[in-house]
Amino acid sequence: MNAHPKFTESYFPKYETGPLIESTLGDLMLRNAEAVPDRLALIEGVADPSRRRRWSYRQLVDEALSCARGLLKHFKPGDRVGLLAPETPEWVIFQHGMSFAGLIIVPINPAYTAREVAFILGNAKAAGVVYADESRGKNLAAVVEEVQGQLDHLHSAVNVADLATLQAAGDPATPLPLQNPGQVMQIQYTSGTTGFPKGACLHHRGVINAAHFIVERAAFPIGGVWLNSMPMFHIGGAVVSEIGVFSRQGTFVLMRSFDPALFLELIEAEKVNCSLIVPTMILALLNHPDAKTRDLTSFNSILSGAAAVPEALVKRAKEAFNVEFAIMYGQTESNGPFLETFTTDSDELQSQTIGRPIPHVEVKVVDVATMQTAPLNTVGEYWVRGFNTMTEYYGQPEATRAALTEEGWLRTGDLGTMDENGYFRITGRLKEMIIRGGMNLYPSEIESVLFEHPDVAQVAVVGLPDEAWGETVAAIILPKNQDNPPRPEMLWAYCRQNLSPQKTPEHWIFVKEYPLTATGKIQKNVLMEWYKDGKLTPTSWSRPERDSKVA
Repeated sequence: MNAHPKFTESYFPKYETGPLIESTLGDLMLRNAEAVPDRLALIEGVADPSRRRRWSYRQLVDEALSCARGLLKHFKPGDRVGLLAPETPEWVIFQHGMSFAGLIIVPINPAYTAREVAFILGNAKAAGVVYADESRGKNLAAVVEEVQGQLDHLHSAVNVADLATLQAAGDPATPLPLQNPGQVMQIQYTSGTTGFPKGACLHHRGVINAAHFIVERAAFPIGGVWLNSMPMFHIGGAVVSEIGVFSRQGTFVLMRSFDPALFLELIEAEKVNCSLIVPTMILALLNHPDAKTRDLTSFNSILSGAAAVPEALVKRAKEAFNVEFAIMYGQTESNGPFLETFTTDSDELQSQTIGRPIPHVEVKVVDVATMQTAPLNTVGEYWVRGFNTMTEYYGQPEATRAALTEEGWLRTGDLGTMDENGYFRITGRLKEMIIRGGMNLYPSEIESVLFEHPDVAQVAVVGLPDEAWGETVAAIILPKNQDNPPRPEMLWAYCRQNLSPQKTPEHWIFVKEYPLTATGKIQKNVLMEWYKDGKLTPTSWSRPERDSKVA
């Protein structure tokens, strides 16, 4: 689909390159276990090669099936169950066990505070949670214990460490529920502009096909090897990367966290073909001394996105690693990415656009004033329709109606253009989203926490440009006492009690007044202009040493 007649308006119609994969995740894995039973499906990408556990497709499916039957001792099909654990093979086994059991997975960031975890499990009306004891030094068991005391419907908590016991307790004769591709597979929480997360209900058909089309266009070969260092609670890890790999009967190498030296060693040792890595990761790999000494000849392509990728970085990565490149765009509500460049596109297209639609979806740019399709090269809101739209925001009908039109279009809230060749360009965000290191952060959620601080009268949170992270979080504070404003160290510590690290502001700016609209709304665009003009300057402060390297 790299050639197409010239377009006359900002609408890209649906096209097909073949049929959709009409399958549940469980059926997909069963077919893989039958077709390629001995092929490696999962490798634990730890530093010590002698401790790298490996599962063939047959072994992984058998583990997941016994896990499913053990889970059905605690839950019934249709129950929503949280998954709060770091990126280990057990995360994958429980994910597929929950899928086989007909449970709806609710992935949760293990860096979340108890307050954030309680909101998600409460909103999802979760029957239980699968959790690990710790993640990066954080006591997850304590978080679960605290949350259990707040939610009556959370009747069961299953420890990841008890997987073998859970599997042994399951009855092999227990029938697994029949499911169909349109059923909800997981509820993925994504922060909304109201300041509270919304749970996008994603279905089997959506996650499997969106992931499949994305990795296929990224030149990932059938039976290839994919290295993942994206978080598994995020759609980039658990959907695009993992399910994309399994849709191609490939091997999924799972890192616990991104480490450039280990990443490069794993490419060499496991003959990795492809990976999804955001710009900050690409820079770290390029700047690491091992990049020149490791055998990276198996590495064929890089998939990136989630932040602007400069043309110079694209060129540098392609030359240094001798790889192809693709850039994607999408969102949680669309079951993942739906726009992507081709590996054959020029460096200019790779860096200045987010590509063209994947098969079986239609995308248009809508003038938000007239609600009509915009002319070419005219800024409007991206709308998408096809197999990939979520079913709803769980338990939030008003938010669902605002996002999904009666005609089936998903309103993305992102602004951009489409040119005569069908390439899309992002120009802004209706949702004021901050993209930090590939993670989507929403100012209103952070603002709602800071509003509760007794020394804060008003706050506006914005994203400031950053070479390493794309954007970093800045809080522009109107203190209650102008003569004695709160110290940034105190505000930072307060946020860290209620927010995960990536949401905690890194820059603190104090003002005596805000630019306001006639209706009293803070004009964040004017604040950004003030910052660019040097009228706003972040206050100097020192983050505690123990958190100085928190991502």
